[in-house]
This record gives sequence, structure tokens and C-alpha cells, in this order.
Amino acid sequence: MRDLVGYGGTWPDFRWPNGARLAVSVAVNFEEGAEQQVGDGDPRSEPMGEFMSVVAPGTRDMGQEQIFAYGMRAGLWRMLDGLDRHGITATFLMCGRAVERSPSLAAAIATRGHEAAVHGWLWRPHSDYASAEAEGRDLDRCMAVIRDACGTTPRGFFCRGSESVWTRALLAERGFLYTSNAFDDDLPYRDPQHPSLLVLPYALDSNDSKFFHPNGFVRAQEMVDYVADALETLLAEAEAGRPRLLNIGYHLRISGRPGRFPAMDRVLAHLAGLGDRIWVARRDAIAEAFIAATR
Repeated sequence: MRDLVGYGGTWPDFRWPNGARLAVSVAVNFEEGAEQQVGDGDPRSEPMGEFMSVVAPGTRDMGQEQIFAYGMRAGLWRMLDGLDRHGITATFLMCGRAVERSPSLAAAIATRGHEAAVHGWLWRPHSDYASAEAEGRDLDRCMAVIRDACGTTPRGFFCRGSESVWTRALLAERGFLYTSNAFDDDLPYRDPQHPSLLVLPYALDSNDSKFFHPNGFVRAQEMVDYVADALETLLAEAEAGRPRLLNIGYHLRISGRPGRFPAMDRVLAHLAGLGDRIWVARRDAIAEAFIAATR
């Protein structure tokens, strides 16, 4: 049943570990190589890229393959260096097939101190699964390749689009700390049907995917300004005593491009410049802090 009330205007009173009331999560999608491509044996190729694909359905689209490959070959390193330069740790949402094909890249991410979370085996909605068994098998495969490459067991989940009706039960059975398939709040919350699993909301507005949408960002500064406006609003609410969470999302093939990289670099600089007015942390740390503060 849908919950349209949530906290009902009465939020829990707590501070994040550094004393701030606003937490910020930087998430980077690691999914290139896990998108559907006819050349990889999938029934169709992903149509959304720098342009909508003009290749006929069912035909190999090498152009789209290369657009995605740019994220791994070039964008990843630019973005990792930016995170290092500003002293910010992020959560990387990792698709299993992407990790399987590029384990050394996943390992490099973990070595720099970033969180590896599950983003599905393929870059696809989990609502597509026809059975809990099939979804569970792919979750297990994804967890295994991340564990092998990164040396850690993933504790967080976020898939493209929507979870299935079984997803949260499957995550709870596997001991996940949080799921992020929620776009409905500015704070984490608990799902009464799965009390061991925290719901850590994500956001699609403060997200560089809007560079690929006609009603979204065009110049890098547009995303920088949008995030700055979100920070201004949430900081005012936080300083009035209301805890908040801001999610900022990036993609290797999108903000990894030179003309869009300032959309990440300038935002990271802004976050670093806010000091202890905010708490920038990995999503697993945010989940743990929320649970500790509200138990």
C-alpha cells in the first residue's frame, strides 16, 4: 500500500555524526558494459545515449557500445581524481556484468575508499523479473562479483527504474543494510514490512542523467546551480532544526565527459567549502548513522 504521509511534518530530531543536520550523498553509477547491447547477446541495444539511437532494433549498435565504453576508459579516472582532489568519498552503484568485465576498475574504486553497492546484474529495472527466484539468482551473482573484485560484501542496493514486488524481501534475506529505490522523501525511513532494511531515498532531479533529457541540463553550470539551490533550501531547513539528506548522482559516461565534468568538479568543491555545515558520506555510513540516531 502506498504511503503518501511519511513523517507527516514531524521529523525525528537528531544530528549527523559531525553535528550537522544535513547529510549529502554523492553517488556514481558504474554500469557501462551492463547496459543491454545486441553485440553482447542481448535482444536489443540501449537506445538512450548522447542521441537516441537510430540503429534498427535487433541490430548491433557499435556507436552506443562506444558511448558507454567512454565512461570506463576515460570518465572513471577523471571522476576518481576529482573525488580525491576534494577529499570526498562516494558510493558507486555497480552493475554485476560491468564489474565482471572490468574487475580491475572496480577494485581501483574500492582501493580509494569508496563504497561498492549493488546496481543490479544488468542495467535494467528489477520490476522486469518474472520470478523471485530469477531475481535472487542475479542478486547473488552481482554480490559475488563485487565481493571478488572489491574485497567487500555490498550492503546497499539501487536498481534502474523500479524494484519488483519481491526485491525488498530478497534484500532483507541477504542481510542488506539499505535499499535506495525510493524517490519520496528527504530522510531515510523504515519499511514496516521489512524492518531490518532501511529505505535510503535517492533523487533523479539532482542527477546528471538530466543532461540526456530535453527538459534537463545543457551546460555544466546548470547542474551546479541546481545543486546549489537544493543545498540552500535544505541548509535553511536543517538550520531550523530539521534533519535532511541530499542525494547527488553522476554517471561515468555523462559527467566523465570534459564538457560536463565541471558539473561534478564544481559541486564537489562547493560541498568541500561548506565544511561542517554538512556531512558528506558514503551511503552505508549515512544508513548506519540514521539507524544509530533514531533507534
